Amino acid sequence: MKIKYILGILFLLSIYSCSKIEKGFQSNAIRYKDNDIYAKRGLILFQSDRINADGSTPPFTYKMVNLRKEDGSPAPVEFSKAYEILVFKEGTSFDAEKDVTVDLLNKKRETVKRLPMYFNENSGQLTFNRASANLPLGKYVFDVEMTNVTGTKLFPKLATINVVDPEGDDLFVVTDNVSNAFHDVTGVATPMKNPIITCTKISNNGARAILKMVDKNGKVFNPKAGEIIQRGDRPIFENYAKFNPVIKTDTAMICDFEVAPFPLTKYVTPTTDWGFLMYYRIPSNFVTVDGFPASLGTFSVNPRWSWQLKLEGTYVIQVKFPDVTKK
Repeated sequence: MKIKYILGILFLLSIYSCSKIEKGFQSNAIRYKDNDIYAKRGLILFQSDRINADGSTPPFTYKMVNLRKEDGSPAPVEFSKAYEILVFKEGTSFDAEKDVTVDLLNKKRETVKRLPMYFNENSGQLTFNRASANLPLGKYVFDVEMTNVTGTKLFPKLATINVVDPEGDDLFVVTDNVSNAFHDVTGVATPMKNPIITCTKISNNGARAILKMVDKNGKVFNPKAGEIIQRGDRPIFENYAKFNPVIKTDTAMICDFEVAPFPLTKYVTPTTDWGFLMYYRIPSNFVTVDGFPASLGTFSVNPRWSWQLKLEGTYVIQVKFPDVTKK
C-alpha cells in the first residue's frame, strides 16, 4: 500500500513538471549583423542581411512596424508608393551575343510597378530595387514584431535605414586617360596633361550617355562641325553603341545605350582587343596647347580614354583638357 502511495505521488509530480516545460524559446536579442542598413538609391538590387534570431525556436515570422524618420515623424509616402521600372521578364535574361537590336531586347523587357523597398517576413531581409531612386535621402528607423510558438514580441528600433546616393564607383569608373599633342608635320607625339573626366547624373530616367569635350575654360568643342574627329581605324564612341546610333550635336555626342553597363562589351577586332578604349583627335586649327608656342609648329590634341557607366540613367560625361584653349 505504501509503495502504491509513493508511486502515485511520483506520477502526479511528473505530470505537474511536464506541464511546466516551455513550448519554445524566443530570444530578447534578435538583431541584424549591422543595425545600420545603407540603401544606395537606384541600384538594380540591394539586399540587407537577414535577422539573426539568436536561437529562437522556428518557425518564426517578422513584421516591420512603424517605419518613421529618425525624429519620430512619419516615413515619407515614397516608401509606400509603387513606381514604374523597366525589368527583364521573369525567366528571361539578357544575352549580349543574341540580343543585338532594341526589338529583340524589348521582347524580354517589360515595365512593371514596384515598391522601392520590400520586407521579407520570413527572414527580415530588406530588398531595394531601381524604384529606390525615388526615396528621399535620410535616416529611417523601424520596429519589428517577431512571432513564433511562444507568441509575439516587439523589438523597438531594431535597425536604421540610411538612404544615401550611390558612390562614384557605383555609377562610373575610368580605367584609362591620357592625351598627346601630335605635330602636324612630323607626327611626333608629346605628352600633355591628362584630361579631367567627370560624370554627372542628371536623371534616373532612360539610359543615355552625353559625351562632351571642353577646353580649360569650359568652351565646348563641336563634333557636328568636325572639331572632334576619329583617329584612323581606332575605336571611338560609336563602336560601343550597340543598340542606337550616336547622335552628334553642336555640343555633344549622345548615345542611348539601353542596357547597363555601358560600354556593354569590349571592342575586339581580328588583331586587337581594345577593351573599352576610345581615341579622338581635335585638329590643330581648333586648338592651342599650353607650352607649345607657334614657333614650334602646329599641334593637334589626341586624347585616349576608357570608362564605363554601371547603371541606367541619363549622364553627362565631360572630358576637360586643362592645357588646351579653343581657338
